[in-house]
Amino acid sequence: MKIAFIGDIVGQPGRKMIDKYLKKIKEEYALDFVVANYENASHGFGLTPKNANELFSYGIDVMTGGNHTWDKKDIIPLFDSYEILRPHNYPEDVAGDGCRVYEVSGEKLAILNLMGHTSMPYCDNAFRCAKQNVEKLHKEGVKNIFIDFHAEATSEKRGMMMLLQGTVSAIIGTHTHVSTDDLQIVDHTLYLTDIGLTGCRDNVIGMDAKVPLKQFLTGMKGHYDIPKKCKSILQLVVMEIVEGRCLDAFKLKQFDDGRTIKTAAWVEETHN
Repeated sequence: MKIAFIGDIVGQPGRKMIDKYLKKIKEEYALDFVVANYENASHGFGLTPKNANELFSYGIDVMTGGNHTWDKKDIIPLFDSYEILRPHNYPEDVAGDGCRVYEVSGEKLAILNLMGHTSMPYCDNAFRCAKQNVEKLHKEGVKNIFIDFHAEATSEKRGMMMLLQGTVSAIIGTHTHVSTDDLQIVDHTLYLTDIGLTGCRDNVIGMDAKVPLKQFLTGMKGHYDIPKKCKSILQLVVMEIVEGRCLDAFKLKQFDDGRTIKTAAWVEETHN
């Protein structure tokens, strides 16, 4: 199967980029399934029902969340009627879930959404949750497993890779909105510390620079807003998965001026 993952969608600029380019990308690379992180999709904070319908109409199959999942309270009923996940390591009595299995190209594909701990809301241990759920999926015969690990600390993301490499198909980090340059395949597990945002690229992590700059200079906080005009980018990773193993992958950076940058994953040889 060939699947794609889109990083944190930030507001209307991010949604517009998906509307403009996703259909073309799906056709060009013969994608079977598309996953995207929604947690900043509505005005930069959370997801509304209107924007959920909008994003699904553009060709996204399932959406993952993070620490801003709960910013729009009308998301709660959507967990039962849409393919919308929240971090699976929230306590069990919280609405929704973060692990679902789908039929893709005649095979089962599990999407597991997790959230880290450093500078994040309280949640259960992400590493124990990951290990337990991956073991459970294997017992159920699910080999193809994709993980969106929504975390601040690069060390937590790298640690998750070291814990699970060789047992899952892909682990891609979200949350920081800044892409990292470490797309790699190790023991047939794809890894990227952070995929980066989809939205405005000429400001501060997708938000108008005025408020964060004031905060950096004076310590005075304010409300972050999405710029009305900006230069935008769509960032996604395409991966080919066979029998649970990632065989090939690349990162696409699609700019709003038509430029495209394609970067292949490197394959790390292991000597265990």
